[in-house]
Amino acid sequence: MFKEIVTKAVIGKGKKTFRNKYEAITTDRIDTVLGCWVINHTMSGVNDNGRVRITGSFDVNIWYSYDNNTKTSVEARKISYTEVVNVRLKQNSNLTNDSEIIITSLKNPTVIDVSSRNNIINYEIEKELGIEIIGDAKVKIQIMEDDYEDYDIIDEEVSDEELNEIIDNQIDEDYLNDGF
Repeated sequence: MFKEIVTKAVIGKGKKTFRNKYEAITTDRIDTVLGCWVINHTMSGVNDNGRVRITGSFDVNIWYSYDNNTKTSVEARKISYTEVVNVRLKQNSNLTNDSEIIITSLKNPTVIDVSSRNNIINYEIEKELGIEIIGDAKVKIQIMEDDYEDYDIIDEEVSDEELNEIIDNQIDEDYLNDGF
């Protein structure tokens, strides 16, 4: 006999790497980009007509030198982004407004390329996001019959006294003498 259980389960899961190019314009004529880092990454996902729309933001800090490498400054920017992805759903599953969408940063945003010319900084950021969709799922389980015994019978251990009695009664003392 089978019963159906309705529960929450992962009905879709995937990951995707995104690369985006950005540009920052400074008031200084840049000599050298000394460093570039990304902090404060946040993101969330929602259903967008059967697709997952991810919105997020992070802060980019670009440290550079100017004035013939005698001075430094940091250019700070808040970058907001929106990515729309298709996540393959498991058999007979649907993405609905009741579905829970969990976005995880599998690889935090990192600057993979940066260059400057005059007062313009060009940089590329890479991030990898994991997407999980949690939704309702039906699970069929087999249930046991009412008379099914779920417990094994525990055999009692033999005491030393009983073991000695078994040895005395079952050992043939003439065993070795029979063949010689």
